[in-house]
Amino acid sequence: MIQKEMIAHLNKQLNLELFSSNLYLQMSVWCNNNKLLEGCKFFKQQSNEEMNHMYRLFDYLNDSDSTPRIGAIDAPPEHFPSFKDIIQFSYDHEKMISKRIHKISHYATEIQDYRTFHFLKWYVSEQYEEERMFKSILDRIELINSDMHGLYFIDQSLKEIRKV
Repeated sequence: MIQKEMIAHLNKQLNLELFSSNLYLQMSVWCNNNKLLEGCKFFKQQSNEEMNHMYRLFDYLNDSDSTPRIGAIDAPPEHFPSFKDIIQFSYDHEKMISKRIHKISHYATEIQDYRTFHFLKWYVSEQYEEERMFKSILDRIELINSDMHGLYFIDQSLKEIRKV
């Protein structure tokens, strides 16, 4: 049985993953409205991944005889000044998620909940990949320095990133 405080941490993370899914879906809309069609597909895929992260937590709680709790989810922002701002926002968001996962993992070791700690190891690895991916897109954007022709090529390169 998982301790109540750990259940609360996992449920908070579950709801944060739902928010992340909504956030990336909203970013997909922004990309579509700004004719960045690969960006639209990319963020829709990111939204699906975040939903799958939520399902992993949901299933873990259920399988551990704990109760997943879906709370109210804040609406994500709709307006962004630029594609670079969307990527920067995403990168910062993923770094925040990583800190939360690390905090929960640390707590699991403190209370000697090694089963949950082992479960969370997948999230630690996943967050490393998410941060690395968004950082690499940011680096590409910095190279083009907001040149609109370059932005087209970055949009096209998201096809390859989605396949990874």
